[in-house]
Amino acid sequence: MITARASFAPVLPDQGELMRRLLSDIPLLADTPDHLIQVVNILESYGIVLDAYSKNLVDQGKKQLLNPFPVFRFFHEGFSPKRLWDHLLGDRINFEYAEYCQKAMFWHGTGGLDAYLDSKAFQEACQWIIRLKARRDPLLALINGLYPGFAPESIRSLTTIYCLGLFWRVMSDMFVGLAHRYATREIACIRDVVHHIRDGLVAAAANPITYKVNVAEKEIWILPPEAGLTFLADVAVPYVEAVFFRGMPFLGTVSYNAQARQISPDISDFKYGALYADPIPSMGAGIPPSLCMKDMFRHLPEELSSWYDNHGRGQVDVHVQICVSFQKSMFCVTNGAIAGTMPYPLNVTDLNQQMANRAHAEAWSSRLLGCQREALL
Repeated sequence: MITARASFAPVLPDQGELMRRLLSDIPLLADTPDHLIQVVNILESYGIVLDAYSKNLVDQGKKQLLNPFPVFRFFHEGFSPKRLWDHLLGDRINFEYAEYCQKAMFWHGTGGLDAYLDSKAFQEACQWIIRLKARRDPLLALINGLYPGFAPESIRSLTTIYCLGLFWRVMSDMFVGLAHRYATREIACIRDVVHHIRDGLVAAAANPITYKVNVAEKEIWILPPEAGLTFLADVAVPYVEAVFFRGMPFLGTVSYNAQARQISPDISDFKYGALYADPIPSMGAGIPPSLCMKDMFRHLPEELSSWYDNHGRGQVDVHVQICVSFQKSMFCVTNGAIAGTMPYPLNVTDLNQQMANRAHAEAWSSRLLGCQREALL
């Protein structure tokens, strides 16, 4: 007699469970040895990639101001025929993914940085820069006369590029430091990973975000110290919002035709971020994260490469596996960001403070409900 084997679908954590974990210092990601191997190693690889991303974006912020044809913007290490040949062959870090993240932050425009970019002080700095550069740049003078909004918007975009570079500098050091602590057995579980990220974000929270440029032998502050912009509130949290949650739809996956209505006209409703992403299309043409997966594959630690050999289809689908591991790690980063911005310590006894923490956890858990909660199991 043959009996059917019962199959049970995994139970995804609901909002109540997500809140319980956030308020009880329990990781959102299941605390298992396999998850620890994946998260620590993929973040080490990502940290190496972010090091290159950061150096390139900061260099762009210093050298590409109002450059109408920034064709050599990816050559922050210096230009040479060999580097150009390697670039053309694809033997390089793919900075296009960094640009995708920057465009997401620039487009969604949340947080204190974007608010300052709308300020009168920023507009005055832009006009001063444009006047100085236009004296020696007739093309800029012509374009600014015909389209007065173009140059300020270009400066606004470059400012976002520079700030993202500053953000990734901190995150790169944090992820590489995580790998070092894992190697010395200081990191032994997923909770340790979340605490490491939380503590790193809190330590850098008040770091000032400033930006100045040299134009016609004059120093001009685009983001002056008196603007009061800081790392966590004005760059890190907006990055989580723009890249982890909202993102942008990838060309070829949905229709941009307004009549098709596959994309919401309200960008605040976008759910294309890293926590929502389906890992299956990784390495598909036109999918920016495919480039990031390729970069991480180039720097994959041996422990994780060996782990992939015995999971999934081995090296055949290694880029998809990297995408899955990366998504799990981003839940840990989000977990650390939520913990780092909790209004009060979790062990407070004051009822009002407890309610404030609960409201914070409730708001974030509501956002997480639509994400790929399967990745948490």
